[in-house]
Amino acid sequence: MNKTYQEEESDSLNIEIRLFLEALYQKYGYDFRHYSHAHVRRRLLHRMRLEGLPHIAEMIHKVLNDLAFLQVILSDLSINVTEMFRDPEFYKAVREEVIPILKTYPFFKIWHAGCATGEEVYSMAILLKEEGLLEKAQIYATDFNPKVLKIAREGIYPIDKIREYTHNYQKAGGKDSFSNYYNADYNMVILDKTLRRNIVFAEHNLVTDSVFAEVNLIFCRNVLIYFTRELQDRVIRLFLESLIPGGILALGTKENLTISSYGKYFQPINTHLKIFKKGYNFEESFPIRQK
Repeated sequence: MNKTYQEEESDSLNIEIRLFLEALYQKYGYDFRHYSHAHVRRRLLHRMRLEGLPHIAEMIHKVLNDLAFLQVILSDLSINVTEMFRDPEFYKAVREEVIPILKTYPFFKIWHAGCATGEEVYSMAILLKEEGLLEKAQIYATDFNPKVLKIAREGIYPIDKIREYTHNYQKAGGKDSFSNYYNADYNMVILDKTLRRNIVFAEHNLVTDSVFAEVNLIFCRNVLIYFTRELQDRVIRLFLESLIPGGILALGTKENLTISSYGKYFQPINTHLKIFKKGYNFEESFPIRQK
């Protein structure tokens, strides 16, 4: 059966996209080959139009020879949708259901995987400070994109977001005035430097890198939805290897462990808000990898 012109054109576009992603991986080591095809296609077509190029193929030459354009592509494909106390109901659940568990440890580590520009990292730091736990915590905030990590490290955000962030903080059960956590400076706000004292910002790629640290709690919210099923499985395995027995994994509300072959190694703490506890049966099933 002969293909229509539209089908052939779509096939050609898909080939160009695969070649583009392969070139990006071979030249720079950034692997987007297992990201959701719809996400990658949408972002690359948008960039192609902005650059005034007729085909994705022209972007291959450009990204291989122009480091500034590489940074543009990394920003395009990064998952940077975030805000402080995003989904306030989730942070309220963390305060009520996760904090009591963290209080049982003399010291604990938290990993924000795919932290983007850092708003949710600072949200957790504020929550820990209000619960008297910030000094007992070591927080790791990682992302593969150095540009967004720089923003996260500086902790400076547009002032026009503060009204929304304040509302989120209050709905999340905040115990103080949100204004106590930042200083306004013209059109920006600078978060309190004491919040950064126990945070380490570092580059880490969930797609290509191995275990970052052994931790008590992992936040990776609204990242897995941009991955293929195969890549989701690999990342969930990575999280299992990173968590201590009984450690906690917090995902986004649209993400689900039931479709993962590793979902059976987690127990729900809050099914609705996707907060899970690592069971003790993972080490029993995978003793060699854990040595």
